[in-house]
Amino acid sequence: MKREHAIKPTADSGRHWSVMLRSLSPAVLDWANSEGLVWLHLLKTVTAGLLALGVAMLLDLPQPRIAMTTVFVLMQPFSGMVLAKSFYRILGTAVGTVAALVLGALFVQQPELYMIGMIGWVSACIAAAVRFRHFRWYGFVLAGYTAALIGIPNVTVPHDLFLAALTRAAEVAVGIVSSSAVSALIVPQRSSLALRHALQIRYRNFTAFAADVLVRGLERGQFERRFADLVDEIVGFEATRTFAAFEDPAMRSRSQHLGRLNSEFMDACARLHALHQLLKRLRVNGSVPIATAIKPYFHELAALMAPQPDITVDAARMAARLQHFQASLPRRVRETRRPLETSPAESLADFDTAAELLYRFVDEWIRYSGTYASLTRHKAAAQPRPISRYVSKTNSFVVALTFVRSAVVMAIASWFWIATDWPSGGLAVIGAALVCALTSTAPNPSKMAIQMAVGAVLATMTGYLFTCYVYPNIDGFPLLCVTLAPVLALGAFVATRKLAAGYGVGFSVFFCLLAGPDNVVTYAPDLVINNGLALTASLLLAALVFVIVFPADMPWLVGKIMGDLRAQAVSACKDELPGLNQRFQSRTHDLTSQLRVLLSRRSRRRRDALRWMLATLEVGHAVIDLRNEVVHADYAHALHPRWGSAIERTCDDLAQLFEQPDGRGLERALLSVRSATWIAQEVLQAVHAERDRRHDLQRILSCLHFIRTALLDKDAPFNVR
Repeated sequence: MKREHAIKPTADSGRHWSVMLRSLSPAVLDWANSEGLVWLHLLKTVTAGLLALGVAMLLDLPQPRIAMTTVFVLMQPFSGMVLAKSFYRILGTAVGTVAALVLGALFVQQPELYMIGMIGWVSACIAAAVRFRHFRWYGFVLAGYTAALIGIPNVTVPHDLFLAALTRAAEVAVGIVSSSAVSALIVPQRSSLALRHALQIRYRNFTAFAADVLVRGLERGQFERRFADLVDEIVGFEATRTFAAFEDPAMRSRSQHLGRLNSEFMDACARLHALHQLLKRLRVNGSVPIATAIKPYFHELAALMAPQPDITVDAARMAARLQHFQASLPRRVRETRRPLETSPAESLADFDTAAELLYRFVDEWIRYSGTYASLTRHKAAAQPRPISRYVSKTNSFVVALTFVRSAVVMAIASWFWIATDWPSGGLAVIGAALVCALTSTAPNPSKMAIQMAVGAVLATMTGYLFTCYVYPNIDGFPLLCVTLAPVLALGAFVATRKLAAGYGVGFSVFFCLLAGPDNVVTYAPDLVINNGLALTASLLLAALVFVIVFPADMPWLVGKIMGDLRAQAVSACKDELPGLNQRFQSRTHDLTSQLRVLLSRRSRRRRDALRWMLATLEVGHAVIDLRNEVVHADYAHALHPRWGSAIERTCDDLAQLFEQPDGRGLERALLSVRSATWIAQEVLQAVHAERDRRHDLQRILSCLHFIRTALLDKDAPFNVR
């Protein structure tokens, strides 16, 4: 939740707004495309909140402040984000309403059993939200705390439950419609435009990154940092693609096209990483003649990838230039290889592997450039390709921990409420459910809970002032809007600051809940203070549980996620081949992104997680290539009796190495790879006279040699262990 409220509109997302301001001075344009977008977001948020309040009052709903609260939970800079969240909020609200009614019917006048059922329901919804992320997350969260908002205040008065459910649903619907209408009609900031521009930036940046790797190489830490940024872009792209599909029919119809584009980008990233690793090993091993022989091709490729001013034309032209380069590459490589045939076998294998990786990288980049060019020109791809699906992965222990953590926080608050008959205890339980839901995907839940608690304190103090001194002196809705606007804008502004989003969220949401005006205003400052204390206490309780009992970065939990990350290499070795590459890459990137969010910056565990991700990508991708080539060369079974068993043993030993990384497993995997290499060399000699089969075996040998060099790399995480 923190990430969503911390989103700050960028200059890129507001390009269409700047068109309206071209006649103004450059300084004004610069402001309009930077901080001006933030102020536009604040204007729209406050407008939507006041509109929801006014409509709810006009409809004579009992608590118009709930409609206003809905807006501040819902509003986002891009219209697609609001529409997506609104869609899932409607579903979540409907399901939560039904759940509250069912629990009320099952446990009439049994508050203890009712609270046990409510705790189980809310905790299960929050756990499901962690499992199904992005805006599906929001639907599950709404299903949980909507039930709490409806049911908990009516535990002791079950005859009011049905009416409360209807009015709550109506108030939420007003907030949803108001926020969606304002976002879509008032200077809409389209996430589809931001997506298109992000694709341009990504294409240009990756081209420059690849040129740096090919020409001069990068230091280990620098490469890892830049590659990690690519991982975050890959994962974030899928969320943005979902947003854009809600607001732009063209994007919705091209969703599969965009998914294939992201898949091809992952393939290109994996190939570039493999090239970087091989170049690094050539330098470390002192293979000067091999490096000297292959470097001209890298320099030529980098020159072909030099960025041009027009990025759209550049993609199409680059694909054409690279196709010409790729067509001439095999012949030129053979000519370069002839003088090296007297070199040691290991050096010759390095050259062959480098040439094969270069060819594969060029092939992947041609595909990516072609798909990108067809997308920017709004044309269909030249050739139909299989549907690409991004498959996310969440560790089951993370889901279970989220359930237990939420249940413990709510159970403590519920027990205290029932045991003491605290008048504001019900609101404390609602606050506990709310903070557990909103912090479920935050990088640091305890920090965000504390920020929200501080925001609740400020909201209580401000609400007291409004209740005692502002509302009694207001006459009419226009004056009410004038007095509320600065306070609401302040909370929304703080919520756009990444490091202080929790303060803004807590202040905005809890000010509306505690002191938002209703049709019949109750001037009870003592009630505002008591309710504010209840909310603050529940937020601090949650922060205490999060930081002491269930810290998010517990070593054993991080170890479980790391185990899931290594398990992707196991799946690369053992799973069915159809669709394996897409599943392997998307899950590996997804798990790495989760670890990067979970672990603090500049920590050793964060670096270890990234290196395991790189090793998993490197070996897993090579194993998938090997298995695909072996399937293509199925005739080799008849040429050598141990062919099939050697390849199978290699995959099994590599899988075992990633399941249990240790020295013995590494030695066993190296022995299997070496044995499979010898057998492949024997088969190569048998088919040497047949050109196509010779090339098949050479590609298999390149895969095996690359896997062996990856296992021997002194920087590999299993070697460090």
